[in-house]
Amino acid sequence: MISYNVDGVRMPKIRRRDTSAWIKAVAASYGKKIGSIGYEFCNDEKILAVNKQYLQHDYYTDIITFDYCEDEEMMGRKDTISGDLFISLDTVRSNSEQQGTTYEEELHRVIIHGILHLVGINDKGPGEREIMEAAENKALALLSVNDK
Repeated sequence: MISYNVDGVRMPKIRRRDTSAWIKAVAASYGKKIGSIGYEFCNDEKILAVNKQYLQHDYYTDIITFDYCEDEEMMGRKDTISGDLFISLDTVRSNSEQQGTTYEEELHRVIIHGILHLVGINDKGPGEREIMEAAENKALALLSVNDK
């Protein structure tokens, strides 16, 4: 199940049913099923508070992914991904402006970025950022133009 919630912001204009189908298709392309995925769209202040409280990081970011896949594995579901994903719509907007992309494109990139983390793709080590970007681009290609 995929849920979409807001905290201090308006719900972004995404087609939830189409977005959920896309997320499931991307997960399936990595041999994974969706367990419980919770998106929380928020502002910069909320994501900073979450970053400080849970990760001891004192900076803004576009997404924080809490991975519950280990819980799924303990229940014998190694092929299932679960997690909570906090997305700052403020940072998504500023990133889209800096990178010369539309807000919708950047929002979809960030939405799938968290899923890619849950399927096991990292972006902090040497060469990993390029791998993540390639995976994001591949996933975005699965999203039809009509669904953006």
